[in-house]
Amino acid sequence: MAARCIRGAVTVDNDTAAEVWAKTESMLGEIIRCNNIAPEDIISILFTATNDIKSAYPAVAARKMGITEASLMCAQEMYVEGSLRRCIRAEVTIESGKPQSGMRHVYLGGAQVLRPDLVKKSEGISVAIDGPAGSGKSTVAKLLAEKYNLIYVDTGAMYRAVGLYCMEHGIDPDSRREVSEAMPGISVNVENSMGMQRIFLDGRDVTSDIRTQEAAAYASKVAAIPEVRSALVAMQREIAKNSSVIMDGRDIGTNVLTDARVKVYLDADAYERARRRCKELEEKGIKADIEKIAEEIRQRDEYDKNRQCNPLTAAADAVIINTTDMDIEQVQQAIGSLIEKALLR
Repeated sequence: MAARCIRGAVTVDNDTAAEVWAKTESMLGEIIRCNNIAPEDIISILFTATNDIKSAYPAVAARKMGITEASLMCAQEMYVEGSLRRCIRAEVTIESGKPQSGMRHVYLGGAQVLRPDLVKKSEGISVAIDGPAGSGKSTVAKLLAEKYNLIYVDTGAMYRAVGLYCMEHGIDPDSRREVSEAMPGISVNVENSMGMQRIFLDGRDVTSDIRTQEAAAYASKVAAIPEVRSALVAMQREIAKNSSVIMDGRDIGTNVLTDARVKVYLDADAYERARRRCKELEEKGIKADIEKIAEEIRQRDEYDKNRQCNPLTAAADAVIINTTDMDIEQVQQAIGSLIEKALLR
């Protein structure tokens, strides 16, 4: 058992105590129902409300529902231009044996990301985003996950974790025998905490450790080994079976989620991808050689496209988007329109 967090939000039409409590009860009730939890499983609830709600504390509703043991707190939410009005949010911390990725967040009333009729249809939707390194897959997938209330699964991070293990244990990433023999002893777990994906290798948080060029090089090689792909793909499909997801990688639409309702292949010029990578490194205070990175990206592209096991390629039914001359907002809008069209079908 471990502490898990569930987000919730709801809007009220009128700032009255009766409506504040009724809407808060509705939100908490839905959180309890969707996540199959008992009031006694709740450790604490942090409520926030926009500054135009002044009639009552949302926490009173929790007590009325019989949530008597949990710690409750209310705070005023900062005002941001264009944000929702008359909105109550909650962060519910519970004790659960489920992974964080299995938690179901709840958005009601005006806090729903989509219209009510679209939200109902969104259950079970899967979005596959494929493409080479640096094409913007992970960045846009995270933004879309937040906007459409989807579970984000960075499959590349899972391969990087296996690559990191091999790197740390002196295992030759080009040796199918060495890597496949090591796989049964490698534990890779994915958790989503506060909207952020964390990667655990044998119980150790390696979210930052896997973001090196060396780990990426190892990941590209171990990803070509059938035993590695088989183990991680099974895990990825299991996540998608139980949640609405958005996954990015290199063979999501062609192999992992072949029945995904939205399939996208992102591409970009190798030099532009290198420029983006250099910018990321420089923002972290790391000096980068754009020519060297561009060459490494070209080499990785060749390796990924020509490997025998599930090579990098666009699915036949994928929408191909070249992001070379697009900013992230334009890419997000392009894929977002595809998601919304799929939800209407």
